[in-house]
Amino acid sequence: MCTHTPTCPTADSADREAAIVVAGHPEQGWSLLCNGVLIFDDTGELLPDGRVVAPHRPTGTISLAAAA
Repeated sequence: MCTHTPTCPTADSADREAAIVVAGHPEQGWSLLCNGVLIFDDTGELLPDGRVVAPHRPTGTISLAAAA
């Protein structure tokens, strides 16, 4: 689907989120990438073949000892 030069990562690539946004709807919380991936504000994804990628936000906590 991508016609960019160089081409964007495919929907199956680990770096698929680096593809260019072709339709953004921040008011609705999603964007369509040129590789066909729908990416949501909660970091979840819907791949072109219907597979769902669960949200994958960082879940680490800040240690007060490390901050000192």
